[in-house]
Amino acid sequence: MKNILNKNCTLALGDCVEKMHEINDDAIDLILTDPPYNLGLFMEKRETNLGALRSNHFAASSWDHIEQKDWEKKMNLFFKESSRILKKEGALLIFVSLIKVETIIKLAQKNSFYYKTTGIWHKKNPMPRNMNLHFVNSTEAWIYFINNGKTGKFNNKGKVIHDFYESSVINGKEKKYGKHPTQKPIALMEHFVELLSNKGDLVIDPFMGSGSTGVATLNKDRKFYGIELDSTYYKIASNRITGVINDVKLL
Repeated sequence: MKNILNKNCTLALGDCVEKMHEINDDAIDLILTDPPYNLGLFMEKRETNLGALRSNHFAASSWDHIEQKDWEKKMNLFFKESSRILKKEGALLIFVSLIKVETIIKLAQKNSFYYKTTGIWHKKNPMPRNMNLHFVNSTEAWIYFINNGKTGKFNNKGKVIHDFYESSVINGKEKKYGKHPTQKPIALMEHFVELLSNKGDLVIDPFMGSGSTGVATLNKDRKFYGIELDSTYYKIASNRITGVINDVKLL
């Protein structure tokens, strides 16, 4: 299923690799995405008890329960297709758990991506789970690659840009149409859209979730192509992004 919302936005429901097969070579300027971290089984073994807190958290649900070898095969196919559809020297920025950084770099380099940097998103108001037992988890990693090159667009405007971004987690307005358990703030995604692409460029998020990348992309006058496997989250993303197209200011 594909839904062309307007000339600047196309959304597709289905498997990301299968849908990426439909995209022409060298068509995309930036891939900005937040795939499943493959931590469900790992977290289950750690007895997190998160089910009582959030029933759709990865540690309490099936959507992130993939054996490591199967996850690596899927991610390898993702990087293979990403390299094909991304323009030469186009950027790919992917969010990832810190314990998966080495694996992701290995798979990306296997598929013609040049590793640039690993950075951190610091959440100022994370869930204080087990705060009296150990350090509160307040960070997620992101990795920045260049496709078939070593240098791409970087719109820093002469300013020093650190490999660190700090913000709160999503606010109530960003949950208007529903939410995703790992939903990223729009401001965070806008930060990378502005740095790594130009106005009019085509940005894709193959793991669209609730559509934060799409909202950020359209807010910054770029074109967007989003892919999502889950029909519930696809509907949330469609409604959010339609709101942007219709100039709804609550986003």
